[in-house]
Amino acid sequence: MIKLFSSVLCAVLLAASSLGAPAASTGTTTSTAVTPSSTVPLASDDPNEVAWNVTTTEDVQPVRGSLGGSILGPQNVPLQQQNPDILAPPTTDAGSIPNSKWPMILSHNRIQTGGWARQQNVDVLPIATSLAGVDMRLEPGAIRELHWHKTAEWAYVLKGTTQITSVDQNGKNFVANVGPGDLWYFPPGVPHSLQATGEGEGSEFLLVFPDGQFSEDNTFLLTDWMAHVPKEVLAKNFQTNIAAFNKIPGQELYIFPSEPPTNADPVEDPQGQVPEPFAFNFSQVQATQYSGGTAKIADSTTFKVATQIAVAEVTVEPGAMRELHWHPTQDEWGFYLEGAGRMTVFASSGNAQTYNFEPGDVSYVPATYGHYIENIGNTTLRFLEIFNTDRFEDVGLAQWLALTPPALVKAHLQLSDETISHLNKTKQVVVGPAK
Repeated sequence: MIKLFSSVLCAVLLAASSLGAPAASTGTTTSTAVTPSSTVPLASDDPNEVAWNVTTTEDVQPVRGSLGGSILGPQNVPLQQQNPDILAPPTTDAGSIPNSKWPMILSHNRIQTGGWARQQNVDVLPIATSLAGVDMRLEPGAIRELHWHKTAEWAYVLKGTTQITSVDQNGKNFVANVGPGDLWYFPPGVPHSLQATGEGEGSEFLLVFPDGQFSEDNTFLLTDWMAHVPKEVLAKNFQTNIAAFNKIPGQELYIFPSEPPTNADPVEDPQGQVPEPFAFNFSQVQATQYSGGTAKIADSTTFKVATQIAVAEVTVEPGAMRELHWHPTQDEWGFYLEGAGRMTVFASSGNAQTYNFEPGDVSYVPATYGHYIENIGNTTLRFLEIFNTDRFEDVGLAQWLALTPPALVKAHLQLSDETISHLNKTKQVVVGPAK
């Protein structure tokens, strides 16, 4: 016991001498300013670059520096190649965060004559409570039948051209052809249809709904409803005879083949056209150029009817990144269009996890969680940031520090005056490679 007490006492005295005891070389006490390193250790300089990517051909293993070891049991090498920062996480990762990644390829695919649809909601990505997505494909002329939803429907066209039709609650109608990179939006309860035009190979589009529990299988469909109404009631409603309904489907069609539409002219309507278009030429919006890429935004300030969904389409050049930032009030639902991305999600309380993304992957970041998106490939990275809100908002870390009194920033981070003076007071959104 005496030896143990002596050892502890020596350790305490040694620690005290290293923090501010008389300096041996001068015999005087060294005066030091109070810095963060007086309270906690300095951040590690361990390298944490992405360990490999999908083009890596050599063996990929859960090893980072001296940490980890090779897998001796069964391996799924393609998944290991796609997820280097899950298999060999950066040493800056810590704690636990609910899974924030879902590849659409893992979603059940509903295959129909004329197309298919696959979805992501809380059933497969539980963290995604405020938004859900559907990837849908229609062959030329194929129709996603007349329907409506309890929630709003927002869409981004991935390939091809889709003709949309609708009639609002005031009897005003709308028809438009929507091409690649363009948007449509239907408010809750407003009936509509989607049909691929005869151009090319048909169309594919991303649908997003402002409800994480949304299921495409719970849509209100025209044929499903009419199949569940007695024919004598149908005859009375439409002021005709029962024989007029001899050939209506006995169950829902959902997606079915048809002849491509010949024009985009709406039916002559005594009530006129809808006051705000349900389509928006997002592809024609000029993106803002930044040092590492571009960004453009569509929300209710420009696409006025879209009162529940906002989007930013971002490109990041090789070696650049979507800056460190967070969104004050809304969760971010992301969809990767091209390239290879890396994102670390910071959830406070020492919890952080890094994910890797390929085209067709969904990401999800809860409101206020800090994150960035880095291009880890050799081609342009392009993705969508989508929010359940009428206005796009974010806060950039660099701008926050640039607009904070320099002495306060220096007291926290011990940055040099030169570094602080170079912080940009204008939000950069996408920044280039480190200088």
